[in-house]
Amino acid sequence: MAAAGARPAAPLPLTGSRPPPLPPAGPAPPCDLGPRSWISPASTTSAGNFFDEFQMEGVAAEHNEIYLELVPENLSRALKTAQSAKAVKIKLTNKHCPCLRVAVELPSLSSSSRIVTHDIPVGVIPRRLWNDFREPRVPDFDVSIYLPALKTMKSVVERMKNLSNSIVIEANLSGEMNLKIETDLVSVTTHFKDLGNPPWASEDGYQSSVQDRDLESMAEARIDIKKLQQLLAGQQVNPTKALCNIVSKRIVHFILLHEDVSLQYFIPALA
Repeated sequence: MAAAGARPAAPLPLTGSRPPPLPPAGPAPPCDLGPRSWISPASTTSAGNFFDEFQMEGVAAEHNEIYLELVPENLSRALKTAQSAKAVKIKLTNKHCPCLRVAVELPSLSSSSRIVTHDIPVGVIPRRLWNDFREPRVPDFDVSIYLPALKTMKSVVERMKNLSNSIVIEANLSGEMNLKIETDLVSVTTHFKDLGNPPWASEDGYQSSVQDRDLESMAEARIDIKKLQQLLAGQQVNPTKALCNIVSKRIVHFILLHEDVSLQYFIPALA
């Protein structure tokens, strides 16, 4: 069971998860996305950034974790009532079924407090399934590039989805990226230039070996265009920076950096 008292006086900050570390030199390991190989977001946050008090007891000392599954809209709806709250307490309960209880203490003109309670049904994930929800293990990428404005990219992808079920993303280390649709009847390419390539360092602090790659050589992956559209449609606020890492013909890894959170998305390549 976990219990925590939250401080709602200011927007709740998040700390973003780090991009997966570069693996050691040598043959790239297999791309392991697990059973959930559709578009898969991943993010982590520190409890200290959310809560004044935090208590946590997992299934065992060596597995001090609890994996929960819930409908995001239910949690969002409950937290909307906390925008002007004096305090918020979130607690995992199991009265009739597993629930995440959100108790919101609202300001009151009298000496007595007003508390609004929301019980959000959750599913507790058995430990045997935890590996299905862990952050995917990604091999060393061939090219990393900054993305153009997501609104521009979304507009392009929305027009292209009427022509094909898949889209090819290709990029090089000269800051060039292309979005391509290729069918028996039509071939359409949108070019982006001068996007820039983020500097990456390996774990020993030296520049990543991707810099040894031919700057003009394109790395590409064909992905489901609906999954890319789903990613872009979900970005209501333009991120501070957006990156795309391509493992040729295997996976496209997106990293969206906001001020308070970073999100990662993994889309496997089509055969």
